[in-house]
Amino acid sequence: MANKYEMIYMTRDEIEKRFKETSIAILPIGALEQHGHHLPLGTDVIIAEELSKRVCTETGALLLPAVSFGYSWVWRNIPGTISLKQHNVEEIIKDTATSLNRYGVKTLIVINGHDANNASMKYAARELEDEIGIKVIYLFYPDMNDVIEKIMESDTWHGLIHACEFETSLMLAIKPEVVHMEKAVKEYPNKPLLYGKSTISLGDLSKSGVYGDPTKATKEKGEKLLKIFTEKIVNIIKSIDS
Repeated sequence: MANKYEMIYMTRDEIEKRFKETSIAILPIGALEQHGHHLPLGTDVIIAEELSKRVCTETGALLLPAVSFGYSWVWRNIPGTISLKQHNVEEIIKDTATSLNRYGVKTLIVINGHDANNASMKYAARELEDEIGIKVIYLFYPDMNDVIEKIMESDTWHGLIHACEFETSLMLAIKPEVVHMEKAVKEYPNKPLLYGKSTISLGDLSKSGVYGDPTKATKEKGEKLLKIFTEKIVNIIKSIDS
């Protein structure tokens, strides 16, 4: 066994033993979509997976393979984007939880790195509560706004994080070799009156694909963010009556 957390590397005998030791599993989920010219397409899932690994190390929960695709309609015309329909993201979460429930898992923690997946997580959790009773805790950077205010130097774009100082700092801490800081640019597009009330979307507004100021990102900020969010998620898991 490579380690006692990652299911993808376990044999059937090893995982059967682990299911007797823990009733909590963690599912990282993200997206494959553009993140400006300086970050890789997989930014959201890379961050979600790293957070999940750290949380599993602290809690002993089982780590599922990451879901690399999400609801990415707004970037659908940019090469490399793989966008699932919103209800398909929901069904992936539901099918995963239903499978795990057969083996005694009582709580599924979904650690998300992609804002547009949040609705799918919420509705999947509600339906699973009614259908099989499994507890689903869905998380997207707990207390994110407060954390950003304390650590980041730049403002968000109307509360949104995308290819900004926040995500770029995290990637510099996790996988700096795939970050091209020489291509990072600051951009705060104008927000049309109909944004959020029509099909006008992020893909229509930013020339660079950036929303914020990634030029202020550092590895040190990223490490602080990882530590804070890991601690917050661990505390949430410890509070669960599973």
